[in-house]
Amino acid sequence: MREYQISVIPGDGIGPEQIDATMSVLEAVQDKSGFELKTIMVEAGDACYEKTGTPLPIDTIEAIKSSDACLKAPVGETAADVIVKLRRMFDLYANIRPIRTYPNVPSLFSDIDITIVRENTEGVYRGIEFAVDEGTTMCMRVITKQGSERIARYAFELARQRNKSLKVTSVHKANVMKLTCGLFAKTCRDVAKEFPEVELNELYVDAAAMQLIKNPNNFDVIVTTNMFGDILSDEASMLVGGLGMAPGANIGDKYAIFEPVHGSAPKYAGKQIANPCSMILAAKMMLNWLGEKYDDDRLKVSSKSIEEAMIKTLGEGVRTRDIGGNAKTREVGEEIAKKVKAVTA
Repeated sequence: MREYQISVIPGDGIGPEQIDATMSVLEAVQDKSGFELKTIMVEAGDACYEKTGTPLPIDTIEAIKSSDACLKAPVGETAADVIVKLRRMFDLYANIRPIRTYPNVPSLFSDIDITIVRENTEGVYRGIEFAVDEGTTMCMRVITKQGSERIARYAFELARQRNKSLKVTSVHKANVMKLTCGLFAKTCRDVAKEFPEVELNELYVDAAAMQLIKNPNNFDVIVTTNMFGDILSDEASMLVGGLGMAPGANIGDKYAIFEPVHGSAPKYAGKQIANPCSMILAAKMMLNWLGEKYDDDRLKVSSKSIEEAMIKTLGEGVRTRDIGGNAKTREVGEEIAKKVKAVTA
């Protein structure tokens, strides 16, 4: 039996509670599906910094290198020194953020199913900043043809795979940032020629932000630059119940890290009120990615069973307070775990 090694970062704030709920779901799916996840707990984040003097120890980096995937809870103020650094270190150039409506979760629209594909290693997120003088600072925005090309190709391939509306929307601001966004937009157009069956639309980022609120069902796959993708995905999550329902994946050619979109929410830590669905859905994405990478149908089926179990759990009204319920973080995880066993039986 193939054993998959998973490095797990419990993170800060609500992170450990979310991980605890998620591990119960992963244990349930292993019991029923005949594969094994060997999890290795590693440290990163604010608490790690206070304890060791670094937010991202070498041991953690080495564990991720030797793992098949990494499952990461949110970290606090050291996020730039943890996940942003890991994205560049492991060349995790594709940040995938699905936005989907689920039953019994507050939403102004029905049947939203959008995937935001965010370039994950370039743009202002590279953090190249410097002071010109005491009153002036500058930030360098780096956009390359190579980076734009591979993220555009990822988006078009995903649209073809989803086979929904076969539409990719390229979001940029080339009317103002003529060189950087201009290169990104042109590269998307060039890549689109390789996918004649997929329609390419373009929107300036301000128009895209408006249309996400006004007509979200018009979107299928959105591809955009690093900062724009970060902002738009947070906005879009509010259409489907908020950040507690928003998972994300950082994917490269060899490595991948899966995490919730949101931060560590320290004021809610230890209260068992955090929504674990974002973390559980991130684990679901991890299993699907591993299944695709290693051609293991058990993992792909298990990924689907987690989502099906979550849908049934939410449908029965087992929800945390952020989406209108009163269930505890652990209770939601346990209920999904029970239903995973039933779904995969």
